[in-house]
Amino acid sequence: MARIVGVEIPNEKKIEYSLPYIYGIGLPMSRKILAASNIDPHTRTGELSDEQLAVLTQAIQATGLPIEGDLRREISAHMKRLNSINCYRAHRHRRGLPSRGQRTHTNGRTRKGGRKTVGVMKKAGKK
Repeated sequence: MARIVGVEIPNEKKIEYSLPYIYGIGLPMSRKILAASNIDPHTRTGELSDEQLAVLTQAIQATGLPIEGDLRREISAHMKRLNSINCYRAHRHRRGLPSRGQRTHTNGRTRKGGRKTVGVMKKAGKK
């Protein structure tokens, strides 16, 4: 497996689809990086030479965007700030509920998780 910016990316996939394995790089950013480094997006990752991998690494670093550990650290710092000021968004994050105003009465299953059925239990002695 090829190693770019400390991340193992799959050899059998096209480089265009392998770059998004790096946290902070999506498909559009991947295409921009490949265009800037003059590498064919349809080339398989395993077919790239060491020089091309070096050019890719330089192109990724030239974007100036935070990736991998830096981006994770930045996001966690934002969450810590929200928690420290005790804002509404932080409460929603802590409870695992949507934080951007969506309704939760009938929807919100992505954030809330699966349904939990609440029912009446019969007593053991009664029929």
